[in-house]
Amino acid sequence: MNENKQINEGIYDARQLGVPKMLILGVQHTFAMFGATVLVPLLTGLSVSTTLLCAGLGTLLFHLLTKGKVPAFLGSSFAFLGGFAIVAPMVDGKPNLEMLPYACGGVVFAGLVYLLMSGLISVFGVRRIMRFFPPVVTGPIIIAIGLILAPSAINNCTTNWLLAIVALAVVVGCNIWGKGMIKILPILLGVLVSYAVALVTGAVDFTAIREAAWLGVPVHGSALAKFDISAILTIMPIALATMMEHIGDVAAISATTGKNYIRDPGLNRTLLGDGLATTMAGFLGGPANTTYGENTGVLALTKIYDPRVMRIAACFAVVLSFSPKFEAVVNTVPSAIIGGVSFILYGMISAIGVRNVVENQVDFTRSRNLIIAAVILVSALGFNSLGGLTFAVGSVTISLSGLAIAAILGILLNAVLPGNDYEFDKVETPENPLNLQV
Repeated sequence: MNENKQINEGIYDARQLGVPKMLILGVQHTFAMFGATVLVPLLTGLSVSTTLLCAGLGTLLFHLLTKGKVPAFLGSSFAFLGGFAIVAPMVDGKPNLEMLPYACGGVVFAGLVYLLMSGLISVFGVRRIMRFFPPVVTGPIIIAIGLILAPSAINNCTTNWLLAIVALAVVVGCNIWGKGMIKILPILLGVLVSYAVALVTGAVDFTAIREAAWLGVPVHGSALAKFDISAILTIMPIALATMMEHIGDVAAISATTGKNYIRDPGLNRTLLGDGLATTMAGFLGGPANTTYGENTGVLALTKIYDPRVMRIAACFAVVLSFSPKFEAVVNTVPSAIIGGVSFILYGMISAIGVRNVVENQVDFTRSRNLIIAAVILVSALGFNSLGGLTFAVGSVTISLSGLAIAAILGILLNAVLPGNDYEFDKVETPENPLNLQV
């Protein structure tokens, strides 16, 4: 079997490509996650180096707890931005260093919610719990995740459409017409080619690189988590959204790779890995972790499904967290290039959601399914445009993102509307050998 045929069918063991190619593939996944991962600390005031460290260590912890079977990368979650804005709002455009540790304390408890869900699945079984998360719920949630991210891609593109179009064109061209390694590395090549154009056109500022140190410690004692009940109650409920995001992402990875990871290694293990990674990140003064749709998009484009590549990317993230100089280098990549690459990746996420619904043969001639999907999509996009929903419970103010609201409503509607005949993990058939009912 030649390499191109293997790529078209999907590669589950990247060792056959050789160590140098595996390292390059790991670099590509590092680039895919980097822009979004560092954006969260830039918006909240957290340390970029700490965030990279938590992403790398969190991913390795996730792979350890999931038996190294799931090709997922854990990066910083956007869903918690609202909670950080409430607990530790910026002061005159500068980080609120006094309150950030308390927000991180809330993240610690948010991760523990994952552990609770993991325990429920272990006790009651995934089939009973998954009746609340059928494809008619997870599919629209996956679609909504991509659509919610889409405006950020366009906003980045508008800063320099030339660079964005070059990046997008290279990604598409390499994926459609490329052969061998060119077909495997569309994201990395898109970044490099468009960056070369940025250098020629003078769109890169090297000042930050000259001023940055070569080595630095990514963890700071003053930023470690502190705990306050109000901050905990404000941030902890956001885990409802990120757990749904997690289930949607694992479903998307399953649909992309053709393997049912909700069954093996089990949703209880993936939730446990994600939750402990989030708790660890909060303790260290980093943002919450979440399975990254950007890297799922890379899986869909490259068809390299080996989890080892993700672990290589995680190791790169850990190493790079000790180098402020490299952080400065990567930060010189114009936002328009990130926008051009994200343009296709975010679209891939929504397309995978559509694929999830189609492959599971969700019947939209049934009114209940139409209603559930409609409520999820409108709630996710509508409330997101308003900045979510904020309400008070006694003296505590709670903020729910649009995605959290959509997930809650979708789950409730699926539970109360008659006709919920979904059964997770049905007996396999020749027509559906992998039983991808996720």
